Amino acid sequence: MNSEVNGIEQEEQLWYIDIDWFERNARSFSTLAERSLCSKCRKRLKGGKLSDNELFANIKDCCSGTTGFISGATPIMESVFRLFLANGNQALDIIELGRQLSEWRGVDTYRTSIEVLPRLLNHDLYYGIRPVGD
Repeated sequence: MNSEVNGIEQEEQLWYIDIDWFERNARSFSTLAERSLCSKCRKRLKGGKLSDNELFANIKDCCSGTTGFISGATPIMESVFRLFLANGNQALDIIELGRQLSEWRGVDTYRTSIEVLPRLLNHDLYYGIRPVGD
């Protein structure tokens, strides 16, 4: 019974990129997010710094529409990070996260399943993806 309750809670738990996590762990969100900029935006910015909100908006409005922004060849956790960048960091539950990742990636639905995603997300030490409220 406990595993059923935990499974249901895990499915309902919302996830997002916790910007504060980067500061608490002496990491840079902007450095990581800037790697997701398309070549057009990189050229346009040429070393200029964007705020976190500007990065989210720019990636959502421009970069996420480029071919290959997320594909089956993109590592799964990078895909998760980019998905949150593309949706403006809107919190998602595991079911919706898996559904959207499957749409973007088009392949390998096992790694985007509700059985696998929580394991990957719970062990993230790089992308700052955390449950809402943690």
